[in-house]
Amino acid sequence: METKKQPSIITFSTQKGGVGKSTFTVLLASILHYRLGYNVAVFDCDFPQYSLLQMRERDLKTVMQNEILKKLAHRQFTTINKKAYPIFQSSSETVMNEVERYINNTDILPDAIFLDLPGTVNTAGILKTLTSVNHIFSPITADRIVLESTLSFTDVLINVLMKEKHTEIKTVRFFWNQFDGRERTMLYENYSKVITDLGLQLMETTIADSKRFRKEGEAATKTVFRSTLLPADAKLLTQCRLDQFVEEFLKIVKL
Repeated sequence: METKKQPSIITFSTQKGGVGKSTFTVLLASILHYRLGYNVAVFDCDFPQYSLLQMRERDLKTVMQNEILKKLAHRQFTTINKKAYPIFQSSSETVMNEVERYINNTDILPDAIFLDLPGTVNTAGILKTLTSVNHIFSPITADRIVLESTLSFTDVLINVLMKEKHTEIKTVRFFWNQFDGRERTMLYENYSKVITDLGLQLMETTIADSKRFRKEGEAATKTVFRSTLLPADAKLLTQCRLDQFVEEFLKIVKL
C-alpha cells in the first residue's frame, strides 16, 4: 500500500516578538493555498492572544462588509473550488500530537502545515516542538536588540536542538525583514557576516518595509495585504519583494 506523502511542517520562529512571524505565516499560507494551488493548514499556538484566530474573525467581518472584497472572495472560492484553510487553536506543548491527529483524520491531506509559535523559546514545550519542525524561517531586522535576541535564539538552535540525536529539522534560514535601503549598507554587511560566521544561512531575498504599501491599499479597501481569506495583492507583493521571497521559499521547502 502506498504511503501518503507527509506534509511539510513549517514555522516562522524568533526569540523576539514584533518582527513579523505571524504576518509571514499568514502571507505564505494565503499565497500557497489561494494562489498557488497547495493545500494548507495553520495551528495557532501563540497563547494568550491567538492573533491568527482573531485575524480570521476580523477578515470574515471585513469581507462581508466590503462589496469589493466580497466579490473578490466569491470569485476566488468559486475558481479554486476549495474552502479557506483551517486555523486551529493549540499550544506549543500539545501541537505536534494535534497535527498528527489532524493528518490521520483529514480527507484532504495538506501540503504544508504552518505553526505560529510564541515569540520566546522559554515557553513550555517549544524546544521539543521545534525538533519536530521541518523548516524554520527566522525574520530579523537591523536592530541591535533584535540581533542580540536572534543570536541567543541561534545559540539555542545550534547548541540544544542540533545536538539532539534525532530531529526532523531540514533547514533553518534567517532573512532580513523591514529592509531599509537608506540604512548604511555596512550595517547589514556586518550583521550578515556575524550570522554566516556562526554557520547559519541567510536567504538571498530581503523584504522591504511594507507599512506604506499596506496603508495605501487598505485605506482604499480595494486591496488586501495580510489576510487569512485572500492572498496579498500582487502589486504589493512585488513592491516589498515578497514575490521573490516566495520563489526562494518554495525552492527551500520543496513542496
